[in-house]
Amino acid sequence: MDFTKMIHRFTVVPSLPEELAALQRIAYNLWWSWEPEAVELFTRLDPDLWQATRHNPVEMLGILQQVTLEGLKSDEGFMSHLAQVDEKLREYLCASTWYEKSYRGEKTLHAAYFSMEFGLHESLPVYSGGLGVLAGDHLKSASDLGIPLVGVGLLYRQGYFRQYLNIEGWQQEFYPENDFYNLPLRLEKDDSGAPRLFELDLQGRRVKVQIWRVQVGRVPLYLLDTNLDENAPEDREITTRLYGGDQDMRIRQEILLGIGGIRALRLLGIEPNVCHMNEGHAAFLALERIRLLMEQEKLRFSEAREAVRAGNVFTTHTPVEAGIDHFPADLLEKYLGRYYRGMGLSREEFLGLGRQNPRNHHETFCMAVLALRLASHSNGVSRLHGEVSRKMWRNIWAELPEEHLPLVSVTNGIHMKTWLSGDLAGLLVRYLGSRWLEDSTNTALWRKVARIPDIELWRSHKRGRERLVDFARKRLKDQLTQVGATVKEIEVAAEVLDPDILTIGFARRFATYKRGTLLFRDLERLARILNDPDRPVQIIFAGKAHPADHQGKELIRQIVQLSHQERFRHRIVFIEDYDMGVARHLVQGVDVWLNTPLRPMEASGTSGMKVAFNGGLNMSVLDGWWCEGYQTNNGWAIGRGEVYDDIEYQNEVESRAIYDLLEKEIVPLFYDRGQDGIPRGWTTCMKASLQSLCPVFSTDRMVQEYTRHCYAPSHEMWRKLSHNDLALAVDLSAWKEKMHRLWHQVRIEEVGAEGTGEVTVGAMIPIRARLFTGEIPLTEIAVDAYFGVLDSRGAIVGGELVPLEPAGEYGPGAHHFAGEIECRFSGRHGFMLRVMPKHPELGAIYEAGLLLWG
Repeated sequence: MDFTKMIHRFTVVPSLPEELAALQRIAYNLWWSWEPEAVELFTRLDPDLWQATRHNPVEMLGILQQVTLEGLKSDEGFMSHLAQVDEKLREYLCASTWYEKSYRGEKTLHAAYFSMEFGLHESLPVYSGGLGVLAGDHLKSASDLGIPLVGVGLLYRQGYFRQYLNIEGWQQEFYPENDFYNLPLRLEKDDSGAPRLFELDLQGRRVKVQIWRVQVGRVPLYLLDTNLDENAPEDREITTRLYGGDQDMRIRQEILLGIGGIRALRLLGIEPNVCHMNEGHAAFLALERIRLLMEQEKLRFSEAREAVRAGNVFTTHTPVEAGIDHFPADLLEKYLGRYYRGMGLSREEFLGLGRQNPRNHHETFCMAVLALRLASHSNGVSRLHGEVSRKMWRNIWAELPEEHLPLVSVTNGIHMKTWLSGDLAGLLVRYLGSRWLEDSTNTALWRKVARIPDIELWRSHKRGRERLVDFARKRLKDQLTQVGATVKEIEVAAEVLDPDILTIGFARRFATYKRGTLLFRDLERLARILNDPDRPVQIIFAGKAHPADHQGKELIRQIVQLSHQERFRHRIVFIEDYDMGVARHLVQGVDVWLNTPLRPMEASGTSGMKVAFNGGLNMSVLDGWWCEGYQTNNGWAIGRGEVYDDIEYQNEVESRAIYDLLEKEIVPLFYDRGQDGIPRGWTTCMKASLQSLCPVFSTDRMVQEYTRHCYAPSHEMWRKLSHNDLALAVDLSAWKEKMHRLWHQVRIEEVGAEGTGEVTVGAMIPIRARLFTGEIPLTEIAVDAYFGVLDSRGAIVGGELVPLEPAGEYGPGAHHFAGEIECRFSGRHGFMLRVMPKHPELGAIYEAGLLLWG
C-alpha cells in the first residue's frame, strides 16, 4: 500500500523575530553567496552549523534554536552587522547598472537563458561541473550588469551524485535527496496560494509541472519539477537526477526544459523575445516558440520560423560530435510525433531540422543541429573552439567557406566576486581602489596591480595556501574515518602536505581526454621532484568521473593508490566529493594549476581562470582559453599546440615537457628567494597574470559580449520581423520561397580581371562579371568578389568580400557587374565571384541552395 497518498502535508518554516526578518530576505537571494559580508553574517550565527549545512542559510535558520534567535536581538554587534548587509542588498538591487547606462534605459529586451544545470552554490546541488558553473556565473554577471534576463532549468530531486572513495580508491556514488523546502528557493504560487502548474503531453500522458524560483541578485531563475502525486511514477522520475538514465529519460528531460520552459515562462506572464540555449539540451524551445506564434498569429511554420529564429541564440560547449545528444527517429516519433504534425510538418521535414544533411535518412537527429538551424547567432566558447566547431558543423552550410560560417566564438569567463578570495580582494581595494569591483573589464585599472608590494601579495597568497592545506587535511581525515581506516592512518592524515611548499592543483571531471594521470608516466622522476629536500613540491587532486565512465574511475583509483605509497604519502592527496566549496579552497590556495587535456578537446575550461584571479599561475596545454590567455610571462605552456596522430607518443612528449618545466623553470623560480624570503621572480609572474587575465576572462566581459553581439542584434531583428503583425516575417518567408523557385535561372556567364599576372603591393585590380538573373530583379541580387591569399592546395585562406556594383545591361535579365580589389600583401592570390539573393529590406541572406560561386 502506498501510504504517501494518505499523508496530510504542511510546511514548517523558521520562526524569526520581526527584528531578524531581514535574515530570511537575505537568505533567499543568492546575492549573499558572492557578498563576503553576507557570508560572514551567516557564519557568525553558528560557524559549526554553517559548515554542517554546506553553507545553506535557509537550512541553518530552520535548525537554530528559538532561544538562540531570540538572543540575537540583544546582540548589538550582530544587529548592526545585519542592518549593514540588508542595506547593502537593497542598494545593490536599486543601483544603476551597466545595461541601463549602455542602452539608455531600453526596456523592451526580455532575454531567457536555458540550461540543463546551474552551478550557483554548493548549497543548491543541481549541477555537475563546468557547464553548470558557467551558467551560474552567467546569471550572476547578468544580475551585476542589470541585463533584463531570466534563467530556466530543472530542479533535480537528487541532483548529480555525491562521491566517496572506498579503501582501494574506487569511486562510489550516492544520491541524497534534496529537501526543496530547506533550500534557497520558493514555489511559485497563484493568488489563492496554490502552486502554479502547467501540463506537458508525453506519449499521451498529461504530465503536470510545478515551478520553483531561485533569486540570483536581480535575476530570477525558474526551475521545473515533475515530482507531483498527480503524475505517473515514470513522469515523477524526470526531474530525479541530472544526466542520469537512458536516452528515453534524456529526451523527456530535454522536452521538459525546452518546451516546458517556454510554457512555464508564459504561465508566469513572461514572454522572452531572445532565448539563449546553453548547449543543445534546450533546443526544443525553438519549436515551442514557433508553435505558439503559429497558434497566436495564424501563421505557417515557415513564417513563424523566420521570426523565432531571429530571437534565438545558441552556445555550443562540445568539441566532439559524440558529446552531443543524438536521438533516433523512433524515439522522436514516440514523444513528438503528434507535436510536429500539429505544426503541419511531415516526418521527414521534422527530422531534417536535426540533420546536417536533411535528405540523409540514415543520419540521427542532433540537438545541436536543431539549435544551429533555429538560431540567428551561434558561438563556441573560445577562439580555438570556434574554429573546431566550424569544422564540426561545416556540412550544415556546405556552400560557404569555413571562415564565413555563421558560428563565431565568445570566450568563457568566471564571476569574479564568487571566486576571489577575501584576502586578495582586500589587497586589490587597498591598491587599486574599489572601482574594479564595478568595472572589472577595465585594463587600465588592473595595470595598477604593479603597485602592490611583493611582500604583501606573497603573504596574501600564502594565507590561501595555508587554508587549503588545513582544509585538505581535515577532508582527508574525514575520508579515512568513513572507510574504516586505522587510527595510525588517520593520524598520518594530519601531517600530509606542507603549507610552505610549492603546491600544484588538478581538479576537474575525470574524463580520459583530460589525462589526469599524465604526470605519473615517470614515477621515479616525479618522486625526485616532489621529495627534493631543498625544493619540495606537493599535488592536490579532486574530481568526479561520470558513474558510467569506468576508465575515468580507473584514473582516480590509480591516483589514490599512488598517494598511499610511502614516497608520495605526504606529497599527493585526492580530495573526494569535488563541488564548488572544494573548488573555492583549491583555486584560492594553489600556486600552480595543472591542465593537461588532449588538444583540441577542451572547449574552454574555466578553473584556470579562477586560479588566475587569485594570484595562482597556470601550466597548461595550449587548448581552450589558455591559447588566448598565455603570454610567456604569466604562466607556462605545455608544448606549442602540437597534435600528434599517435596519442601514446603525444602523452610521452607532453609528460616530459611537464617534468622539464617543473625542474628547469617552475620549481627554481618558486624557491629563488631574496633575503626577506620573498620570491620576487614569482611575484612578478603573479602580477603579470593578474594584469593580463583578470580584465579579459570574467563573465562580466563575456555577458557584455553576448549582450552587444547576440542579445541586442537578435532583439532588434525580432522587433523588425514581429512589427506590424509580423508582416516582415511573412514577407521574408514568401520571398525565400520565390527565390527557391527562381534561383535556377541565375547563372554566371563570365568573370574576368585586368592585369592579374604579376602586380605590386597596393595595386588595384579591376574585376568584371556578366550575370544572367532571369526573372529575379537586379535589386534582389548581391554580387561580391571573394579574394585572398592562396594556400599550398590553391584554396583561398581568410578571404575578404568586396561588393561588385551593376554596370549596365547586355540583354533582358542579363547584367554587367564591376568592382576593384586591393592587393595589400605579397604572395600568390586568387579570387572568385559569389552571388546571393538580397532581400529589399534585410540585405544579402544566405539560404542553403541559394548561392553561386564562379
